[in-house]
Amino acid sequence: MPSVGKPMTRVAIAGGGIAGLALALNLHKRGIDCRVFEAAPEVRELGVGITLLPHAMRELTALGLQDQLRSIAIENTESAFFNRFGQRIYGEARGVHAGYAYPELGIHRGKLHTVLYRAALEQLGADRILTGRRALRVEQDEVGATLHLQESITGAAAEPVRAEVVIACDGVNSTIRKQFYPDETVAFTGINTWRGVTRRKPILGGRTYMRIGSLTHAKLVVYPIIDDIDGTGDQLINWTAEVQTTGDVINDWNKPGDLKDLLPYYADWKFDWLDVPALFRASETIFEYPMVDKDPVARWTFGRTTFVGDAAHPMYPRGSNGSAQALIDARTLADLLATDLAPKAALKAYEATRLEPTAKVVRTNRSNPPDVINIRVEELTGDRPFENLDSVISQDELRALSDHYKRVAGFALQDLR
Repeated sequence: MPSVGKPMTRVAIAGGGIAGLALALNLHKRGIDCRVFEAAPEVRELGVGITLLPHAMRELTALGLQDQLRSIAIENTESAFFNRFGQRIYGEARGVHAGYAYPELGIHRGKLHTVLYRAALEQLGADRILTGRRALRVEQDEVGATLHLQESITGAAAEPVRAEVVIACDGVNSTIRKQFYPDETVAFTGINTWRGVTRRKPILGGRTYMRIGSLTHAKLVVYPIIDDIDGTGDQLINWTAEVQTTGDVINDWNKPGDLKDLLPYYADWKFDWLDVPALFRASETIFEYPMVDKDPVARWTFGRTTFVGDAAHPMYPRGSNGSAQALIDARTLADLLATDLAPKAALKAYEATRLEPTAKVVRTNRSNPPDVINIRVEELTGDRPFENLDSVISQDELRALSDHYKRVAGFALQDLR
């Protein structure tokens, strides 16, 4: 236990990912003392691509980061949907090109994390952002909470931290959430994914987010994340392949992907605008991992502890919504902690505000994701190439499907002008 008389931190944040750092920046902006404890010994630019939708950019803009992010990202001008034969089904303008006040960006996840980390170091100070500290558990009493930590490298116990509240931002496998839901497991329904990045010439002009096919056979998402990466006009292209496999045995996390497992599903995906097998073969790296989420729970807040981001609402990485919801969580919680509410009341008010909206996104990402457009067209065309799509479904009907997802996810145009 920390020594008697040592100042109590107002907010202890377990996890220094996107959610934890965004929360720290939001709290600091409101004059609230906080400290972040991240398990990784150092912050490195890991991962592949991520899309920042307008509602995510609204939150990052409020933190003063829009210009910096735009300088290292690619701004999407359109989203386009294709069947597995390469035929264009539907397209729509995105971000400011669709009338939003905020852009839609494709960016390397590691670069986004680095921007948040450097901003936190600069604004809060290095003594408030500690790496190599893994959260183990929380103990609470009437006046505060104690976050118990472990040194990530040595495994030795680290000095516990005393705070008014503890916020779990430690991801889908949150140890703090596990303390309150010890029997919970991730939900896996047999969807396997592969992710990679490939250097190549721009596809469809280099500013398009592409969804191809569906889980009926195989699905692919493709979008650029770095422009002119080598000085010759090549982009770094992010791609994610999804396949519904048989069985319910969950595969390893972040294991290296094997092309021979992936290529058979996409062997004939050679379009006049993209050779998919060639895209895979040229990838700099391939990771294989299961697509998982967790069933929404009825409660995030336990006394002086609550969950934020993936620790609160792990969702399928569809619709680019996980990061956006985490950023909204962070701002909402910071706003409430800045009011006159008592700490425990502020955490409960945050839960009441965010629990059900995020649960709707979790459920929608499972059953009615953005690629419902592709699924609907496959049903109507018998999963065959079409000659005239308008004879089976109109563009207005497809637009209605897209708009429905935006409303559920919280980035309908009328809400973000």
